[in-house]
Amino acid sequence: MIDEQRTRPVLDGDERATLTSVLQWQRDTLMMKCAGLTAEQLRRKAVAPSGLSLLGLVRHLAEVERGWFRNVLAGEDVGGYFPKTEAGEWTEFHVEDADPAESLRIWAESCERSRKIVEAAESLDVTGHFGDQAYSLHYILTHMIEEYARHNGHADLLREAIDGVTGE
Repeated sequence: MIDEQRTRPVLDGDERATLTSVLQWQRDTLMMKCAGLTAEQLRRKAVAPSGLSLLGLVRHLAEVERGWFRNVLAGEDVGGYFPKTEAGEWTEFHVEDADPAESLRIWAESCERSRKIVEAAESLDVTGHFGDQAYSLHYILTHMIEEYARHNGHADLLREAIDGVTGE
């Protein structure tokens, strides 16, 4: 995997530029982990006994982008991309019949919509709500970096188990 596939983080900019560029670095890292794999490999639950797959992580992060940026920060009421089962269980990790191209498209579009919402925000102090709890854009960006970083660690293990490819 080649680091040049990722947008370099801003190292000496203001807080907003730094946070948004580090988040983009994390998004690009996930895309690198998925690059060059077949549909079957993307669906593979490669680290037993876990049910995680690279495709499941992509679908999960599409939902996380939707939830935090569209629903919480922008106040939209956008339903899940991968609906719940009748028992109320999220289905983003159910990838056996999932279309990788469609899932990657949904994730990319979700990231693009998130970027536009962030760009439109007046400051990092802008808040959105989930129920009665307020969340600042500053918190949301920090949380999203953590969310991606954690799942990119999972993606490292999954990718290495699939084809031996390692890297940052």
